[in-house]
Amino acid sequence: MIEDFPRIHLGMYPTPLQAAPRLAKELGLASLFIKRDDLTGFAGGGTKVRKLEYDFAEILENNHDVVMAAGGVQSNLVRIVAAAAAMFNLKAKMVLGGPEFTSYDGNLLLDILFGAEIRFLPNDDANDHLTAAMTDWAEELKRSGSRPYMLPIGGSTALGSLGCITAVKEISAQLNTDKKVQIVLPVGSCGTLAGIILGARMFMPNSRIVGISVSRTSAAITKRTLEIISECRTLLNMPLDVQERDIETYDRYFTEYGSPTAEGQNAVIQCARTEGVLLDPVYTGKAMAGLIDLVVKKILDPDLPTVFIHTGGLPVLFSYEPEFRPLANVTVKR
Repeated sequence: MIEDFPRIHLGMYPTPLQAAPRLAKELGLASLFIKRDDLTGFAGGGTKVRKLEYDFAEILENNHDVVMAAGGVQSNLVRIVAAAAAMFNLKAKMVLGGPEFTSYDGNLLLDILFGAEIRFLPNDDANDHLTAAMTDWAEELKRSGSRPYMLPIGGSTALGSLGCITAVKEISAQLNTDKKVQIVLPVGSCGTLAGIILGARMFMPNSRIVGISVSRTSAAITKRTLEIISECRTLLNMPLDVQERDIETYDRYFTEYGSPTAEGQNAVIQCARTEGVLLDPVYTGKAMAGLIDLVVKKILDPDLPTVFIHTGGLPVLFSYEPEFRPLANVTVKR
């Protein structure tokens, strides 16, 4: 049982399941709900808070004194890991990569506020290069007597995915229905998708899970998600059979990781102006753009209750002001 696994408590649960009637009407959906995991509360929120509650329990139990993570300059994972490390008096060592930057904004500003030490790879955010740099740094730390713990790129571990199972348990109680439901979510490193699929098998067996990729092909998502699910099943010692055909994802809504799309930006604006809910241009904006397109193409059923999982990422939005300024179409009188 999930309850048997050590867990620290960071977030505030259950997160709300917010009805979005104006957005639903504009999209032609009978009903739309937003699972507000951006409101998990800790360090700016997000679904990654659920995951790290299990990972940090393991980190503390094994007496690690340094926590390491890597990602793009605006990584949500790095932000929350840095905050959790500060909370438990651990050193945070982060490897970031990507375009050169001149301002410290969004998640990068928060990383610094939380006290993370950062090494930067200019114009290089390739996962294998970031992992190699983190591994080399970990070896340095070991030679100096430290006990570093390295989280994988994106932070997706089988242990962490257990936290996402609880999100589906919450949705089940909040909707309180046995009818078929379609759940849509952004997919990056696949840990959230794995947990949501397993949670659906356990608590919402009539639900359809639809993933919108922000960084990988559907084939790569399927492969990695099945790996994580297999590891989760081993942890839980549960015979939950998930096959390749059970994983439904769409990979046409991104160009490259971290780069905004016009459709994603428009989805951010539409969601803000209909429901007052803020998405981000890297994850949730692209996923909402995918949801909108799948409704238009009748791939999603407009008559079924639809749940959009808001996985967080709000701080990222504040680093994309130049991209949103021309789209906002607002004149400020002076």
